[in-house]
Amino acid sequence: MPALGFWFIVFIPAIAGMIYGPLVAWLAPEARGHGVPEVMFAVAERGGHIPARIPVVKSLASALCIGGGGSVGREGPIVQIGAALGSAVAQALRLNTSRMRLLVACGASAGISATFNAPLAGPFFAMELILRDFAAESFGAVVLASVTASVVGRSVLGDNPFLTLPSFTPHSGVEYLLFAGAGALLGVVGVTFSKLLYLVEDVCDWVWRGPEWLRPAVGGLLLGGVLWLLPQLYGVGYPVLEKAMNGDYALGLLIALMVGKMVATSLTIGIGGSGGVFAPTLFIGAVGGTALGTMIHAMLPTMAGSPGAYGLIGMAAALAGATKAPITAVVILFELTGEYSIILPLMVAVAIAAGVGQLLSKDSIYTRKLTRRGVDLAGVSREWAPSAQVATISSPPPPALPETASLTAAAEALQRTVVGAVPVVNGSGVYRGILSAQVVADALTREHHTGTVLDLVRIPPTLTADTRLSQAMAVLDAAPAAGVPVVSADGTRLVGWLTHKDVLNASPPKAHT
Repeated sequence: MPALGFWFIVFIPAIAGMIYGPLVAWLAPEARGHGVPEVMFAVAERGGHIPARIPVVKSLASALCIGGGGSVGREGPIVQIGAALGSAVAQALRLNTSRMRLLVACGASAGISATFNAPLAGPFFAMELILRDFAAESFGAVVLASVTASVVGRSVLGDNPFLTLPSFTPHSGVEYLLFAGAGALLGVVGVTFSKLLYLVEDVCDWVWRGPEWLRPAVGGLLLGGVLWLLPQLYGVGYPVLEKAMNGDYALGLLIALMVGKMVATSLTIGIGGSGGVFAPTLFIGAVGGTALGTMIHAMLPTMAGSPGAYGLIGMAAALAGATKAPITAVVILFELTGEYSIILPLMVAVAIAAGVGQLLSKDSIYTRKLTRRGVDLAGVSREWAPSAQVATISSPPPPALPETASLTAAAEALQRTVVGAVPVVNGSGVYRGILSAQVVADALTREHHTGTVLDLVRIPPTLTADTRLSQAMAVLDAAPAAGVPVVSADGTRLVGWLTHKDVLNASPPKAHT
């Protein structure tokens, strides 16, 4: 990297920011940052609905940011892109909310599986972080998506692991105590990184007074200065991670890389960059763990194994401390190494790291972003159904009939619907009411039925899109048809159809005692 020269290192982040800054600010502000919190919010609060523009803007912005030296990872963007594609498919197929949320999780699972070549870690990431439950129905779907993505990824990119990690063998039984201590220390490091990330973002928000589209370009100059001091922090940094764990760096440089990565990643996100924090957390844990292993090996050469082994433990421990996803941390490190001997040390270190992380902070590196916005995912999961707006959980409405349609056409349409009614609209698409199967059947039994459906339209009780589900239940219970139309705030457009099944799908399962 130094061979590229001072000017390249310093100015390329600013040049990249000049390109992706306007792209994100003007087209998709949701594409800013690391992506996973936005997916979690979409699943919890919006029924899995993600705007279709997100995959395009996120792909371009993240590629420019990472390629331009942004010290972030590609996993967060891939999760958001995969989730957005899953949401787009669900919207195109007019699936209900529960299916849409499931397809969002499938997209996230597929993204992790393909980028890490880790078909086991993908489903656990989706279940532990995105859906936040391990229901059997959901698990089967995300596993299928993960396996499919892994097969496609291997056929295109090959079956080689994206990281070449050192072998792992516990040196002695006593070393498990050292692994536990390493887990505690690296768990603290993971939480520290999580807090520093948002502290730097707050400082950037406080300092910056210009337009948002210019922020990445101006901030890129500061990032370029950091990269000039430590060029190993340029981009994702996997080659540097491998060298560190293979013993190519001295202790002082390892510590500098750990601290520098925290600062560089936090600064990249703080100036408005687009990229993930999953890979930086692995990087920080790897170099921090290797530094710790170097010191332990120097003090206890007969009891401690290679420093690289502590780097492996550090990756999982920092990830568990920062993300509060211990199962994902264990599984992904097992898949990356392919060694069964690492399982027990990983479980010890990750359990300690997760416990330390929970003591130091109730939020993960992902949920902290939502908490700062006033969104409590724990509260959402407990009370989501009654507080939700009906538009976020209702099913797509049945295909509408024009008000000039004949009764014969209405009868054919009613045969294709399962709700016992069809909506009727005028030539401009304005909602006029519904036509029930009973009314049409009565009309067709008469001797003269030459009129149009407009003659038989009824205006049933309706719900506006922003009605809370707790308020909508009385209307739904009294509805003559199988469901209630959901209309826009002005009552002119039909936007959904609320049924009792939608309510059941939106309500989290209760534990039975």
